[in-house]
Amino acid sequence: MALKHDWTKEEILEIYNKPFMELLYEAATVHRQHHDPNTVQVSTLLSIKTGGCPEDCGYCPQAARYHTDLEGNDLMSVNQVKAQALRAKASGSSRVCMGAAWRNVKDGEEFDNVLEMVRTINKLDMEVCCTLGMLTENQAQRLAEAGLYAYNHNLDSSEEYYKEVISTRGYQDRLDTIGNVRKTNVTVCSGGIIGMGESEADRAGMLVALSTLNPQPESVPINALVPVEGTPLEEQEPVPIWDMIRMVATTRIVMPETQVRLSAGRTQMSREGQAMCFFAGANSIFAGDKLLTTPNPDVNEDMEMFKMLGLNPQKAFEKKSQPESVDADKSQFQSQGEKPKWTRPGHKIDRNLEAQGKAKTKA
Repeated sequence: MALKHDWTKEEILEIYNKPFMELLYEAATVHRQHHDPNTVQVSTLLSIKTGGCPEDCGYCPQAARYHTDLEGNDLMSVNQVKAQALRAKASGSSRVCMGAAWRNVKDGEEFDNVLEMVRTINKLDMEVCCTLGMLTENQAQRLAEAGLYAYNHNLDSSEEYYKEVISTRGYQDRLDTIGNVRKTNVTVCSGGIIGMGESEADRAGMLVALSTLNPQPESVPINALVPVEGTPLEEQEPVPIWDMIRMVATTRIVMPETQVRLSAGRTQMSREGQAMCFFAGANSIFAGDKLLTTPNPDVNEDMEMFKMLGLNPQKAFEKKSQPESVDADKSQFQSQGEKPKWTRPGHKIDRNLEAQGKAKTKA
């Protein structure tokens, strides 16, 4: 059956608000039609450059303007990243996602080092994902040539609610970056966060934006907000597990072939809650004690849970074949020294300004 690419907010809300058992049954049925229900991918998220980000995302402890006691670090070396990737592989991960706290990629030595990290991990026969901010078409081509398997660029929320969380970049820039990635053979990973104060209609709006992309993203991470002291969203109440299960189930029904990634917020979830998310269609988790900067369950705990539920870790390149890595000296795409002008909408978000003011006072 052909995938539906014209979902409306009303249709998605109707699914989201179905009686719980009906929703779960439908999602589990769709899941079994497109995926092995007993296989879940284990990915490792690695912060290769932490803190000092110039953006004002209301949820993020890496924003330089907020005071979150975060220890920043410069870009890791290729050898450090290789050692971490080998450790991740030994503990059962088939994918490494590298995140750098950048607004956008800038051509130069640091990006060249990231390209070398991509080549190195791909040659370990692991899927490589990067999340580096906004990206031009040439930069996307260079990552593809290095052997990148996936690029993560989350939409975070609906276009309407996005403006309540972030003022330093525009929603269209997110979509344009995804468009640049789509001009290559790199797969797209894009999702969002629930629990930031958004409405159910905003959750549906985010799924409209993702599901109407053609092709739909190969990966959609569903994150529960982890409130961090010092950020504008530090006072938010934790998301009820029922909301997470509903969001996973709805995502599965709307995007049947996508890997739905149960991402941030798992430390607040019981094993029973996570099991229901898997039943509803989640088929990927992030392992390791940290997700960039927020806590995450220990990998041994996850393996115990897998054993209890009879789940098997997904092998690398099961969904798409392994890309080839072209060495730097044979690359067809060279640095163009690009300095693109990405949008700065510049509207004011009161709670972001208030958090910034508190940070200045503490400093």
